Amino acid sequence: MPSNTLEKLEISEKKLQEINSFLTSPSNALVSDLMKVIAKYGSIEEINAKAEKAQNLDNQLAGLSKINSPYLKDLEWLMKAKAEKAFIGMEEYRRRELGANYQKTHFDSDFAVTLEISALQYFPWFITEAKRAIEKKELMPARFIRVRYMKEQEAQKDGELTAIAAGMNILGATYVETLDTKGTDGANVHLGGPDTITGYFGGVGQPNDYALKWVDEFLYYYTNYGVKQVLNVNPGTILLGYMLHKLGINNEFKISVFMGNDNPYSVLWTLMTAKLFSRDDGSTPLIGFNFSNSVNNRTIELSAQVRSELSLEACVRFEHHITETWKSIVRQPYDRTAELLEIGKKVRNISAKHEGGPVKVEEKRDHPSNILEYFIPKTEVMHGALMPKLEQNYLDKHEAVNLTASALTKNGIPVIAAPGLHEGR
Repeated sequence: MPSNTLEKLEISEKKLQEINSFLTSPSNALVSDLMKVIAKYGSIEEINAKAEKAQNLDNQLAGLSKINSPYLKDLEWLMKAKAEKAFIGMEEYRRRELGANYQKTHFDSDFAVTLEISALQYFPWFITEAKRAIEKKELMPARFIRVRYMKEQEAQKDGELTAIAAGMNILGATYVETLDTKGTDGANVHLGGPDTITGYFGGVGQPNDYALKWVDEFLYYYTNYGVKQVLNVNPGTILLGYMLHKLGINNEFKISVFMGNDNPYSVLWTLMTAKLFSRDDGSTPLIGFNFSNSVNNRTIELSAQVRSELSLEACVRFEHHITETWKSIVRQPYDRTAELLEIGKKVRNISAKHEGGPVKVEEKRDHPSNILEYFIPKTEVMHGALMPKLEQNYLDKHEAVNLTASALTKNGIPVIAAPGLHEGR
């Protein structure tokens, strides 16, 4: 192959100039429509200031007190338990898990794996989980994913959105909300249940003007509730997320497993765009990148090379499903722990995501976890007496988190649990 062949892949400055000219043109309808949505919420500075105010723990607690939220007492209990160091410290945890090997095991913090759980649908589950963690001396996750209707939470007027945010502040954890604007309300003709199953191949996302509705919805929850990170499932809204951040809004998002990034070339495509729209300081709103469940370790390693070469390693976390719900998403049994123990020593900044309980637990449950139940309104959950069963499914996922944490620790791979509870002890 001639030495200059690879040079043909280079993107010329002229073409980049053309793209820049288009993006900044006053006649660009796509960008001007975006700017109109942003203007509804004020200037960039005003938007960020509103979000920062909503993200402040003291303000969150005061807001919950003002509406007499039933969750305030739970948060006060959590803060007291944290102050009294009721949760197991990381060094104590390592000593217990490693036993005689504790002194001779070296942990490289550069390869710490974040413990992640999905989906935390209801605030009371969070408190049940925390009480269990104290009782059993378990670790709380450092990252929580939520897939519950936003308007439903807001309409209940019990302050759940704020209570979750306050809980995450206390834990020092990160969390992701899922916006309602995702094409499942009749906007997408492909989405209609099993009778339109082949239509799903045409793309699950936000058709037509729904990309801008997604931005509008995000800015509403960002300014009113301080929601900073949201799930992203569509190429258009991913691009809009990049543009919001480039314009100065301090938003973040994670790419969902439903996006289907299942090979290193799709990862290259996504990360190239993140790099192109990164700020001068190198930051990007792409904070989490969920692979498809089909990826193998070779794909993750190649993707890590792309991420490193584009100087995105510290910013973009690779999120990999270690367990999945027993029903409605993957062939079971599905357990990637063994692969994680291998890749965890090679790839930095990854998280072990747990969407299902341990296989041996799930297969014996009368009501195993089912991803379709994420989308059941609370009224139906209560009517069907499903709440205790769904909470048990969530606690099974918590158990899976701790089994993974134990396996990683015993293999000399550090884990990142809720920093506010387990670190600095």
